Amino acid sequence: MSDHVRPTDGAARRPADPFDIRLDRRTLLQAGGWVVGASGLALAAGCTPMPAPSPTVGATATAGGSATATWAPPSAPMVFPAGFRWGAATSAFQVEGSTTADGRGPSIWDTFAAGPGTIDGGATGDPAADHYRLWRSDLDLMSTLGLGAYRFSIAWPRVQPTGSGAVNPRGLDFYKNLLDGLLERGIHPAITLYHWDLPQPLQDAGGWPARDTAARFSDYAAIVFDALGDRPADWFTINEPKTTAYVGYLYGSHAPGLTDPDAAVRAVHHQLLAHGLAVQAFRARRSAEADAGIGIALNLQPVYAAIGAEAVATRADAVENRLFLDPVLRGQYPTDAIGSRAGQLRADPATLEAAVQDGDLATISAPCNHLGVQYYGVAAVDRSGGNVAMFPTSDASWQQVHAEGFYETLMRIRDEYPAIPLVVTENGIPDRGTDGTLADVERREYLHTHLQQAARAIDDGVDLRGYYAWSLLDNFEWARGYTQRWGLVNVDFGTQERTAKDSAAWYRSVIAANAVPASE
Repeated sequence: MSDHVRPTDGAARRPADPFDIRLDRRTLLQAGGWVVGASGLALAAGCTPMPAPSPTVGATATAGGSATATWAPPSAPMVFPAGFRWGAATSAFQVEGSTTADGRGPSIWDTFAAGPGTIDGGATGDPAADHYRLWRSDLDLMSTLGLGAYRFSIAWPRVQPTGSGAVNPRGLDFYKNLLDGLLERGIHPAITLYHWDLPQPLQDAGGWPARDTAARFSDYAAIVFDALGDRPADWFTINEPKTTAYVGYLYGSHAPGLTDPDAAVRAVHHQLLAHGLAVQAFRARRSAEADAGIGIALNLQPVYAAIGAEAVATRADAVENRLFLDPVLRGQYPTDAIGSRAGQLRADPATLEAAVQDGDLATISAPCNHLGVQYYGVAAVDRSGGNVAMFPTSDASWQQVHAEGFYETLMRIRDEYPAIPLVVTENGIPDRGTDGTLADVERREYLHTHLQQAARAIDDGVDLRGYYAWSLLDNFEWARGYTQRWGLVNVDFGTQERTAKDSAAWYRSVIAANAVPASE
């Protein structure tokens, strides 16, 4: 099931999807510019084989990059560097629940989930995994699993219920206690300031397409830094600005549910501007310390081009990757991301030009301590920009699983951008089926092959400092509600009982050894 399906004749129509594909949650199956030769289409070890692409789908190579040839993992375990941080991730709206407790204000996801037909099963963010009440036992669970780090997000409407003005001290106290509980257990915090839960009053005032939202985010960031910045932590400003902009403002499948291409373009810029302003606020309050760095978390993926689709894939790469990497790491936007050609974001290029004011790109590209990389799989496009299936999919139909694309993603950043330490802030796969399972063989194999590619990238010179599996807990999976389970830990949403899955035990052994074992 997907968040966006092209309507049939007579149905209400959304803006034309430039990639003619289905969209879902955090990653969009629409883009990337890495295109490969047919010899580079071998599946990662352990993946279920698929039929070879038909002759009309065969891929060709261009200067945009190439997929790795078939790679055989070594027969010995692959060891990670000393001090490598091993963790798992969640986000506030997906796990906390208690959406009206202790002064929390409404977010765009509360509003969106309350609408008819927006979420599978009519689910909402309450109770989710009830982490707001169960955080102490959840921290004990993390210790049991051997986690050395935990990435979570702060709910903006808990801290500032209206998105501006008065601060809610009870909301800040929750995160203070959470941070102190992590540190008491020797678990390093990784804190995301924004993971999609914009306070509803800010959306009413224009949301991310409005420049003022970036200024309000800067104020919010300063409040959080003043309250929590004395603790050692890795900080991330914005989680996946691409998903917010495209799925929330262009395709309408996520909150706030709008379908305006120009609004999506403005949302891209203002989220990146908000990131830069938050970095400035952080620098004003903290020196650059090893355990107190800041960056942004971007979802990235390679895509393969069918024969004749090389130019389309290059334009799609601008939409999927370079529209975010280039301004953050180079201080400039690509010129081929927006327009009317196949593979482009179908909006008016003048919209971005008008949104960018003097000094914005310098603010956006202010040096960061690290870059968060979120990787789920690959995509492929044909000459029309439509999606082509070349690799097995998980239970999430948008997720084409190809572990070697992870290696390509990490290597591309190393080779094409200024040097910056990387952290894998999300990487995972859902259970096969809706009821949850403890014998999650598919997730274990996914983690195994992807961690091998991470180790391979480190061996080839990528400065990768940490890895956060998505997700610690089964949770509210956005438009999929409670019908997709991504957790290392099973959650019975009726009783809130937690039970570690087999993948959690396997991951614990990886953490203990600081090494991924040889292929079985």
